[in-house]
Amino acid sequence: MSTTAVHSLWTTAAEPLDRIPAPQIEYAQLAPTLIVVGAAIVGVLIEAFVPRKARYPAQVFLSVVALAAAFAAVVGLAAGGYGSTKAHLAAMGAIAVDGPALFLQGTILLASLVAIFTFAERRLDPRAHGSHVDSFAAQAAAVPGGDGEKAAVKAGFTTTEVYPLALFAISGMLVFPAANDLLTLFIALEVFSLPLYLLCALARRKRLLSQEAAMKYFLLGAFSSAFLLFGIALVYGYAGSVSYARIADVVDGTVKTIDPALAATMGNDALLLIGGALILVGLLFKVGAVPFHMWTPDVYQGAPTPVTGFMAAATKVAAFGALLRLLYVVLPGLRWDWRPVMWAIAIVTMLGGAILAITQTDIKRLLAYSSIAHAGFILAGVIAVTPEGVSSVLFYLVAYSFVTIGAFAVVTLVRDAGGEATHLSKWAGLGRRSPLVAAVFALFLLAFAGIPLTSGFSGKFAVFSAAAEGGAGVLVVVGVISSAIAAFFYIRVIVLMFFSEPKPEGPTVAVPSPLTMTTIAVGVAVTVVLGVAPQYFLDLAGQASVFVR
Repeated sequence: MSTTAVHSLWTTAAEPLDRIPAPQIEYAQLAPTLIVVGAAIVGVLIEAFVPRKARYPAQVFLSVVALAAAFAAVVGLAAGGYGSTKAHLAAMGAIAVDGPALFLQGTILLASLVAIFTFAERRLDPRAHGSHVDSFAAQAAAVPGGDGEKAAVKAGFTTTEVYPLALFAISGMLVFPAANDLLTLFIALEVFSLPLYLLCALARRKRLLSQEAAMKYFLLGAFSSAFLLFGIALVYGYAGSVSYARIADVVDGTVKTIDPALAATMGNDALLLIGGALILVGLLFKVGAVPFHMWTPDVYQGAPTPVTGFMAAATKVAAFGALLRLLYVVLPGLRWDWRPVMWAIAIVTMLGGAILAITQTDIKRLLAYSSIAHAGFILAGVIAVTPEGVSSVLFYLVAYSFVTIGAFAVVTLVRDAGGEATHLSKWAGLGRRSPLVAAVFALFLLAFAGIPLTSGFSGKFAVFSAAAEGGAGVLVVVGVISSAIAAFFYIRVIVLMFFSEPKPEGPTVAVPSPLTMTTIAVGVAVTVVLGVAPQYFLDLAGQASVFVR
């Protein structure tokens, strides 16, 4: 009797196994991310199996082709209507394929493509033992200044692992703004953060500073990931789901079915408010908003400059995309709770970034504080809670990312015996020594300052007008004041370059290869085109501003 009872248990337990649904993955719609992940895996295999001499050209070629192909896939999806009429949730509801996701993915891919050109630059430093030298350590595992490092430099080694690491980071960034549930969001965050921690530690010169920067970034990044994960746990306890749409329905009170296992906690507002706040902390850390900005200046200064440019542009785009989706799709029902907090954060971020930048004497730290101020300006658009708010943020992110990569590419050119000359005093008289480089850098600084006929002005105008229409007029006033403060230190650098006498022992401007020239030229072109004729791109951002739910 007992055997039959056990046997009947087995059969009833086994019956549903036939009905486990196979996951439906829309591979074509996830193509941009899959291309980049595939290329990253191939890059790891190149490191393992290709002879050392051939790795650099193979990795650069693979990275460029993969990013171009992924961008083509994004354009194909947008042309196929997935940004508008066919917008939907793919991969069992984990990934949103809609206008904002495709727009941000395209921006990340283009910015990453021009950033990879600066990674591949090998003409700026003099040759070491007959071998070309790039910005990255000869052997990452060697002790700085030790025998291992000297032997690696002598042998002409280069760390070509930076390319697959960058591709893995990009793949995480592509998923981050498109994630449609909290677990996918967290996994994407880790996938793009961990390679960045490693990339920050790989500078060829000033290796101890670089490793210190990576350590700070890693420790603070781990804290922010913990905040995010703890927030996800609390929000799951509140809503009984990690899906954005389900959480939004519970917030709105439209869900009638309650999971009995979660009946005690579902609908408990304290869990939602604390969990939502912790998730916002995790995202604001990635954005670099005050008071979660402490890592930014140190990491920007210590990381290899090509990595700083890549990080400053692409990470901001991905993080703001995720922040927009969270606030507009998951928490619109909590608008009255999160808007005052975001107001305060936007105000202290704009003012804090602008005021602290004035005291900086290092060009990379100055650009870091400038990026904090820009995070505040973009938050003004986020707070608008209107379609114009979304489109203005999308436009600003495009304008900002190319100016940033271009500016950091110029920083790599100004060099002295110790490598890059980043101290501001070294830039005195640069306009007389190298008028073209100084003029290009001045253009980027004017764009950062938001001077008319540059992309920065168009972006700020779009964001501030959206904020004013959304009832945040006070933010616009603070933003204009912060812009005026920021303009002071940008113009101070321009005056230093053009109206100071060059020092005889001052730095030289290295002649780059066509790779870095392309990066700077693209930055200049985007800055001028978005400044002079922004309407097409504003319309494009406007068409791409509707989230799918």
